[in-house]
Amino acid sequence: MGKVRIRKVKVLAKEILKVIGDQIATDFETNKILVGQLLTGRVSKKIRNKVAGYLTTLAKIEVKKASQQEKELA
Repeated sequence: MGKVRIRKVKVLAKEILKVIGDQIATDFETNKILVGQLLTGRVSKKIRNKVAGYLTTLAKIEVKKASQQEKELA
């Protein structure tokens, strides 16, 4: 089973993906800075870190899917 995340984290992450989806990295620290810049004053530090962690997880999943597709094509 995976981690349980509150709805607010998922909604904020989707908003960020729409705005700067190409800048999301597989590194938590980079994502934390990006989220902090976009959500300044809107959320607490705890929520910011949860959103950054969720974005990192989504980015890693995308990288894994891309590598699996390359293996299937080869």
